[in-house]
Amino acid sequence: QVQLVESGGGLVQPGGSLRLSCAVSGSIFSFSAMGWYRQAPGKQREAVATITRVGNRNYADSAKGRFTISRDDAKSTLYLQMNSLKPDDTAVYYCNAGNPVNGYWGQGTQVTVSS
Repeated sequence: QVQLVESGGGLVQPGGSLRLSCAVSGSIFSFSAMGWYRQAPGKQREAVATITRVGNRNYADSAKGRFTISRDDAKSTLYLQMNSLKPDDTAVYYCNAGNPVNGYWGQGTQVTVSS
């Protein structure tokens, strides 16, 4: 059974930075893609950033230029570096391995951007 555990969320002021981590039990190299998703109160879950096994990255328009997704296969860990955070970035952030339809999900980590 694959398990994903997110960490690194918290409360940050607008303009601040956070680095989310997603530790995966087992090798992440087996997954063709991994990604970060978020869900704000009253809204649907949305993709933030994805990365393939070979390192191809895709970002939501809201994340481009501010967020960076990366993966460390040796550590079986996925990261999301978030800079220049805005109040609209407030959400629960989820890590996904495989694909969002039938892949694996973590329990989520809360990110709150507020002064």
